[in-house]
Amino acid sequence: MIQFLGEYEATLDAKGRFLLPAGIKKQLPEDAGDQFVIARGFEKCLTLYPKKNWDPILAELSKVSEYKAENREFLRYFTMGATLSELDSAGRMLIPPNLKAHAGLEKDIVLVSVINKIEIWDKGKYQQFFESFTPEKYSDLAERVMGGQNTTQL
Repeated sequence: MIQFLGEYEATLDAKGRFLLPAGIKKQLPEDAGDQFVIARGFEKCLTLYPKKNWDPILAELSKVSEYKAENREFLRYFTMGATLSELDSAGRMLIPPNLKAHAGLEKDIVLVSVINKIEIWDKGKYQQFFESFTPEKYSDLAERVMGGQNTTQL
């Protein structure tokens, strides 16, 4: 699995393309290829997966029983609009209009590393999200999510 670090700003052109930042490209292994999957995020953002990271997720999703209505609903939403995309010769990636509209992307975007994927946010929405997240909220969330885990102390 490819893992990412960092936060990068980029700009969408009139056709909905952005230049994949060099900082992200440097983190891609040579065998990663130029194929990515762009999908809806859980919030009003998009997720960008190297195809190599998307395939195991699809394998897990294929194990979910389609006989339960809520499972079908989740599968539809998670994969709705997911699009295979390749970097062009200039290193740009096209965001399809339906996904661009879903995330409210206009011109300035932020690409945020989240372990095995990159979230693509409208810059203004990302700043609002980030500014509303206080150190106290972060501490409380860390305790709820990680506090009961058997994790190694750093």
